[in-house]
Amino acid sequence: MVVVMNVGAPEPQIQAVIERLNRYGFDVHRSSGVQQTVLGAIGVKPDFDVRHIKVLEGVADVYRVTEPYKFASRSWKQENTVVDVRGVGVGGEEVVVMAGPCSVESEEQMEASAAHVAAHGATFLRGGAFKPRSSPYSFQGLGEEGLRILRAAADRHDLRVITEVMEPAQIDVIYPYTDVFQIGARNMQNFSLLKEIGKTDKPVFLKRGLSATVDEWLMSAEYVMAQGNPHVILCERGIRTFETYTRNTLDLSAVPVVKAKSHLPIVVDPSHGTGLRNKVIPMARAAVAAGADGLMVEVHPDPANARSDGPQSLFFEQFVEMMRQIRLIADAIGRTVRAPQRVSV
Repeated sequence: MVVVMNVGAPEPQIQAVIERLNRYGFDVHRSSGVQQTVLGAIGVKPDFDVRHIKVLEGVADVYRVTEPYKFASRSWKQENTVVDVRGVGVGGEEVVVMAGPCSVESEEQMEASAAHVAAHGATFLRGGAFKPRSSPYSFQGLGEEGLRILRAAADRHDLRVITEVMEPAQIDVIYPYTDVFQIGARNMQNFSLLKEIGKTDKPVFLKRGLSATVDEWLMSAEYVMAQGNPHVILCERGIRTFETYTRNTLDLSAVPVVKAKSHLPIVVDPSHGTGLRNKVIPMARAAVAAGADGLMVEVHPDPANARSDGPQSLFFEQFVEMMRQIRLIADAIGRTVRAPQRVSV
């Protein structure tokens, strides 16, 4: 249930409504906008008569939320959420770019990648230190040494770090090194992990599961937010369909669907969405045109010899071209992409 207070309702009226909701057995979460305060009343009470609250002083309207998720819903918060990551806003006017290799392999690889993507407009450095692989014989990452390499390369080039956490035991290890915790597609419904990550104070980047519906995806976001962490960024990274020409089917229609249903920012990952580097730039353009708040792309100094996901990783010169093209798209729809620091590749 959502309670919308009158514009400019004084604090005593708001507190009186909160106290009344508590007496009826609801947990209450408050969202204060520029003009109005909205109260989310959490609790399963199908027979509750909302008129008990509507008649209270200062209440503008009361209505039930039909979606199974509350905090992630537009009903709970009308204005878009902008997640601040050390001064970079995800969900605002700027279309942010998160770029780097699939996995951290060496100091030289990460230094070259960080220098290049930062010079051409990226604000986040991605890289996996713990890698969930389909085969147990594939490269599994460098662990904490990889985290140290990732953090050092990012700091040298004023980049924010985003890296994946695979299990609750890794949260404390990764925490000092990252700015954003990434939850991978395979873990989208790892509810114990979502609950634990929701207790942290760092933004959470939640990838859509391979076969997840939008509602299931938003319910996973709800698990994080219900623990007290409102800083969730959604990521569309492709879903599994009958099509086999691309690695996954990139569902760009999810961008406007999510924008209508939720206030959370959404980023698109065309690298995993297609699995082929020659498809990444066209889908990056399309994602920005569809309204995505950011892109996550894989870039590697030597994709042919990458230890994971080489075929979907962009060459350095391809990343430069992608950035040039998405700036044109962003400008056409009234958004921005960070300018390059220099012209050369």
